[in-house]
Amino acid sequence: MKIKRIEVFRLEQPAKPVKTPQRRPGWAEEAEVANPMSKFAHVKRHRNLWTPPWGDVWCKVTAEDGSFGLGQTGYGRPVAAVIEDHLAPRLIGEDCFATDRLSDMMFRLTKPYGSVGLATYAISAVDLALWDLKGKLLGQPVYKLLGGASRDKIFCYATGNDVDWYKELGFRAFKLACPYGPADGLDGLEKNAEFVAQARAIIGDQSELMLDCWMAFDVEYTVRLAEKLRPYKLKWIEECLIPEDLDAHLELRQRLPWQTLATGEHWYSSLPFQWAASHHAVDIMQPDINWCGGLSVAQKVVAAAEASGASVILHAGGHTAFGQHFSFGQSAIPWCEFFVGSAPGVPLEEGRVAPGQKLPSDGWLSPNDAPGFGLEIPEAQLVPFFAA
Repeated sequence: MKIKRIEVFRLEQPAKPVKTPQRRPGWAEEAEVANPMSKFAHVKRHRNLWTPPWGDVWCKVTAEDGSFGLGQTGYGRPVAAVIEDHLAPRLIGEDCFATDRLSDMMFRLTKPYGSVGLATYAISAVDLALWDLKGKLLGQPVYKLLGGASRDKIFCYATGNDVDWYKELGFRAFKLACPYGPADGLDGLEKNAEFVAQARAIIGDQSELMLDCWMAFDVEYTVRLAEKLRPYKLKWIEECLIPEDLDAHLELRQRLPWQTLATGEHWYSSLPFQWAASHHAVDIMQPDINWCGGLSVAQKVVAAAEASGASVILHAGGHTAFGQHFSFGQSAIPWCEFFVGSAPGVPLEEGRVAPGQKLPSDGWLSPNDAPGFGLEIPEAQLVPFFAA
């Protein structure tokens, strides 16, 4: 079966009324989170002050018989342009089932302007659409194409700072977004410790607690913070460093031999993960299946991790149907991350969820058995990305 057409769209879903009143605004609306730009006072308060206003991109790959698959990624116009102007014309007529070949082609096609970053977001959307199409053509959910479900249900942890609400929802593992970084000095170190201590007091000692640092720290600050947080028994500290600074990752590993380290959501292609595996730089690799190059690349990350004794937990793996299916099909992935987007008091099902996507129940997620990734997005909601 050959590829007939590849298109890019925006998803325009009708507004979903929230029936349940919130108890308070969700933490993400106003909370400060340490980030790479925290050293610049005018944008320090919130990430929305400096991140680009680009929305999601949906990719639709249509086969000769009219069947189609959908993939999704982020960063809007530049990513959509890479797909529409460059990748799509060169993949028309290729075999729909040759996902590894097509992944390799896209990686090499984008070499003139860099195959990582924005180009890898574009590659991810096309690759995921191809896997969705493959599942639909074969009448199988994607996780079965990967060898079948590795378990009946998978454990999910909640990401965000409203841990009292997540505990009420049934989650038993929680990842905090760290508020302060090097720009906040010793006072910030103390406030971070107080913040983590408060979360530990809410969830108790029988739940797991992790800390996401979102590329905000350097080695010295990470070491000092980890030592200060040692009494609170963090399961892991995540993405402390600028992702391209590989030497810093090695230094951090050497200086914190006792602390589990996780990273990888901003590593693109399989190559940084292969480096991390060969150098035993991290304990948990966290590719984002919608960013790293898609499912085809995520498979290579899992293989590299298993060969080195590391584990894999996808970034936002429980938050999309793509990550859910891949996690179900890989025994090397023990947990799924779920970002709770609804404010305290608002049930998960009233939040913004793609049609057909499964939601955790009491901190566990079961697979969707529909063909492909099981998405049920009406074609009428897909609007051409570059429509006049």
